[in-house]
Amino acid sequence: MKARKSEATERFARALARRPRNPEPRYADPKARQIARSPISRVLAIDPGYDRCGIAVVEGDPSRPTLLMSGCVVPAAGARATRLARVSQAVTSAIKKYRPNSLAIETLFFSINKKTAIGVAEARGAILAAAGAAALPVLECSPQQVKSAVTGYGNADKAAIARMIPKLLALPRPPAGKKRLDDELDAIAIGITALARSH
Repeated sequence: MKARKSEATERFARALARRPRNPEPRYADPKARQIARSPISRVLAIDPGYDRCGIAVVEGDPSRPTLLMSGCVVPAAGARATRLARVSQAVTSAIKKYRPNSLAIETLFFSINKKTAIGVAEARGAILAAAGAAALPVLECSPQQVKSAVTGYGNADKAAIARMIPKLLALPRPPAGKKRLDDELDAIAIGITALARSH
């Protein structure tokens, strides 16, 4: 009896030794396997706003990020619901086109005036709803986190952020006669912050 137990124990030990220590998880979808193996993270970053909404897609290592797209959504004057729908549509379109791994959005800054805060909160709702409909993970970044990630100083101003962004990634020149708005730069900064937090 003891001999049989010993043989069984030895067979089990040999089988265990042959088994990989960290077996690769199984994926029903081959695309899921590819995504899991890829070190690149692609983030759709949003600077939420009711009048203007900054949007950017950033990917890669935070030390050498790549900007795929950036812009500013400016809904036309009209009913509040229509303007919020425009923001949601822009986010949904970017999700479908660029297929990001996550969505990063700035948290609500409560020191702004009440009217502006309500508009930003409603825009955030439209953006988060679009992310939820696409089952996209959401990462929220505070203004201090964004400033620290981009400039190294949590109380930096917008001018300091604008100066640092071209040093962190290749920033194409805006079309002739057009100026890049702060909302767009803020969205790029949020994307950089999200990459830094995900690595």
